Amino acid sequence: MKKGILIMLLSFVIINMQAQKYYTKEGKITFSSDAPMEKIEAQNYKASTIFDYETGAIEWAVLIKAFEFEKALMQEHFNENYMESSKFPKAKFKGKLKNISSLDLKTNGTYKLDVSGELEIHGVKNEVETVATFVVNDNTITGTSELTVLVADYDIEIPAVVRDNIAKEVKVTIEANYQEFNR
Repeated sequence: MKKGILIMLLSFVIINMQAQKYYTKEGKITFSSDAPMEKIEAQNYKASTIFDYETGAIEWAVLIKAFEFEKALMQEHFNENYMESSKFPKAKFKGKLKNISSLDLKTNGTYKLDVSGELEIHGVKNEVETVATFVVNDNTITGTSELTVLVADYDIEIPAVVRDNIAKEVKVTIEANYQEFNR
């Protein structure tokens, strides 16, 4: 009898723990760099992200080759010459939503959360901080954020011949429509 109650209690705890995670495999990451000679923009609609509502842990992963450019030649140069996507296939973020307790997933509204963690691009890891905005609307949870990345901080080499055509800072915009994670 006690064993049966214990198993039911453990099952409830495990189910409850799993319901505290939210994810998507269709997150959108956009980046743009605005240099005097040329504006470069790309989008990726296949970013994966998960966050744990209980702990505030959050992770993102994106395949570099999945970024789409307006011009095919830009995409080719981005993957082969700058990002070396065969050698460094993913960019990742692993961090924490610092003030997760201020996010109420049962109440419609807009919530600002501080985010900090480690961003890995081109095999280089750096600590970053930004603000994420979560919008809860009925049963929909949308998260957005922006940050600026310095190309030099991630050992991305720009050939001298085009150095003036490519911005040294890249604006990164992140969007996700989260759903409950159920195994």
